[in-house]
Amino acid sequence: MEENQFIALSEIEENFSFFSDWEERFQYLIDLGKSLPSLPDSYKTEEFKVKGCTSQVWLVPEKEGDKFYFRADSDAFIVRGLIYIILAAYNGKRSDEILSVDINQVFSELGLEQNLSPNRRNGFFSMVEKIKSYAGAAGKH
Repeated sequence: MEENQFIALSEIEENFSFFSDWEERFQYLIDLGKSLPSLPDSYKTEEFKVKGCTSQVWLVPEKEGDKFYFRADSDAFIVRGLIYIILAAYNGKRSDEILSVDINQVFSELGLEQNLSPNRRNGFFSMVEKIKSYAGAAGKH
């Protein structure tokens, strides 16, 4: 799995700052979602489904050495954009790094807390919790 398949989180944050209104930011979020590689249907199962999301979301963990890589997909473009941000924050990191990412700060810096519906916010954090649960379980072995 390639570590650099995603735009760096710092670049996403910088790009968000260039937009003057939320319509442009949502369009950028949708564009990020469109660039997210699709997940094969064979992974779109209950085993990989993220609970707590209004949209259909699947998250597949992979571990190479001591680093985690995640693949994910959704049936909603804005959610795919949120997935992109999450994967940019967590892919290629070790368990301890994953558990120490301050995703609340990222969420706040991007202005997502004020501009996403409560359902989308809950879904975002459900995906984050799923990633942290994979990392936490791996750290216990």
